[in-house]
Amino acid sequence: DTTKFPHGFFWWQSPDGSKILSLMSPPNVAGVMDTNPIIMTDHALNWERQTGLKDIFWLPGVGDHGGGPTRDMLEVAQRWQKSPFFPQLKFSQATTYLDSLETSNLPIWDDELYLEFHRGCYTTHADQKAYNRYCEILLYQGELWSSLANILLEIPYPKVEIESAWKKVLLNQFHDILPGTSIPEVFRDANQLWQQVISTGEAILDQALQAIATQINLPNPPHPQAKPFLVFNSLNWERSQVISLAVESVNCSVYDLNNCLCPSQLSHDNHLLFLAENIPAVGYKLFWLVPNQQATEKNLTNCQFILDNGLLKVTINSETGDIDSIFDIINQKEILQAAGNQLQGFKDQGQYWDAWNIDPNYQQYPLPKTVLKSIECLECGPLRWQIRVIRSLADSEFCQDYILEKDSPILQIKTMVNWRQEHTLVKTAFPLTLNSDFTTYEIACGAIKRSHEPESPKWEVYGHKWADLTDTEANYGVSLLNNNKYGYDATNRQLRLTLLRSPRWPDPEAALGKQEFTYAIYPHQGNWKTAKTVHHAWQLNSPVTVVFITNSSQSNQLPPVAQWLKFSADNLILMSLKQSETSFRGWVMRVYECQGENAVIDWQNQLQLTIKESIDGLERAIDPVEQLFPWQIATWLLKN
Repeated sequence: DTTKFPHGFFWWQSPDGSKILSLMSPPNVAGVMDTNPIIMTDHALNWERQTGLKDIFWLPGVGDHGGGPTRDMLEVAQRWQKSPFFPQLKFSQATTYLDSLETSNLPIWDDELYLEFHRGCYTTHADQKAYNRYCEILLYQGELWSSLANILLEIPYPKVEIESAWKKVLLNQFHDILPGTSIPEVFRDANQLWQQVISTGEAILDQALQAIATQINLPNPPHPQAKPFLVFNSLNWERSQVISLAVESVNCSVYDLNNCLCPSQLSHDNHLLFLAENIPAVGYKLFWLVPNQQATEKNLTNCQFILDNGLLKVTINSETGDIDSIFDIINQKEILQAAGNQLQGFKDQGQYWDAWNIDPNYQQYPLPKTVLKSIECLECGPLRWQIRVIRSLADSEFCQDYILEKDSPILQIKTMVNWRQEHTLVKTAFPLTLNSDFTTYEIACGAIKRSHEPESPKWEVYGHKWADLTDTEANYGVSLLNNNKYGYDATNRQLRLTLLRSPRWPDPEAALGKQEFTYAIYPHQGNWKTAKTVHHAWQLNSPVTVVFITNSSQSNQLPPVAQWLKFSADNLILMSLKQSETSFRGWVMRVYECQGENAVIDWQNQLQLTIKESIDGLERAIDPVEQLFPWQIATWLLKN
């Protein structure tokens, strides 16, 4: 039976006569104290029976904005303490309560904390997710190259500007901005901050790269009119990439440091494509843009809607725009059991909370299939194969470019969409010829393996830059990469990525308008670790940067090719190289272990940097870290 008291709190009397205080919403400013009580559930009533504990730890206070107990709450607590009728109430620290527990009989939750009514937050307001991913990587790059410019050339480090930009990013990671659950006025302010971060970050990065570029000691050019440029790699491993150059004339080609002609191709939009091979880790490499007597040719041979780079053969359906086949040529394996990249739309009313949650029954309300408006072959190699498909889903139009590049085992799907839907969820689906009981997803500085349990509430889950379904018996898997999405679902034979959703409350224009994003399919032998899925996902999110040298001479001090920092262990990812907050001439280097394995710290650098001490996140000295444990984050203070 329940009894109501003047301040709006409820208590329950259980059958054995004990009285247990319920949890409820605190009184609001207007004094309405009993409108939204959270009544104790059967589980809470059976607390003592289930746990053997007589004391319950309760956190009072205002949930939003970091507030503690209000004056009203403290006044009510004093009244309870004066009455023998209520349970005894005692203020305490969490550690005191936890230390008092007899833990041997307590049930153990050995899993992630999963919010069942916040599944829409991974996707709602896609622009906030895109800004966030871009700005995080941009500021990492700005810090990195500003540090190198200071160490190598004594260029002033933009500490104040970087700190201000990071604080704006962190502010926009507030729990109702990044999830997309705020009112329109909030997003107008947030977008202004994002634009300020982008403007500042790109200026910082450009300033650092230009400072380095102007100090390159140039070798003899292959042609008197050759224009030198650098290709910068911000990641801590060597990589190769097809690069697109916007050129004034199509009568040109690219030469490397050895004055050898680089493979090149003219793109459909008259950009010069060339293959930049073996760009050093945290370094750069010089190339030359050289004028030609005649234009580089476009390969306009009819591709019959097939992409084939010798590693993958991808067949696009000319009537639907879906993928009919993704065939791994090296391993002689077809990975699709049905049409891939199906754009599946569903009505999504958002159970309980529109922007926060996805309707659990959304799959019962599919929208009609997409309608193909056009398909054309844009490029047919030898460096890039590209097919453009334009499809409509209700009132929205998707323009997607299927892209294969030379020597790459990854099919990219570059997407531009004008999103006009209301209460609609759209996913891309890849039915696979594999079979697995679980899928692995990237999370911050790690990965998590989730089971495909049929009755699991985790029918929509979060992940960062990739998800991977590997068939352990076949020793073969498929990774689904992306550059700004966070919502996934998977079954034993299918991967899906949630692309967009459009709630109407509390922001009636959430996600409406033009959106751009890229996702990619990566078939591979072995599991995601041996296939280096983490590295491929980072490369998709952090492409190389090109800087033309406009002011340099042979008397400058920097070499035309350099690798400034590299780790011998493949499972270490550089998170940060930045100026110390506590030591003016000190530098902070932070890494994380990305594969759930041990890693020995063995690193090479050409910066004359040495490790002074291991530190924590607040730059306080800790015990020396010489080997990383699985998923560990480690930070060092460096000196030069």
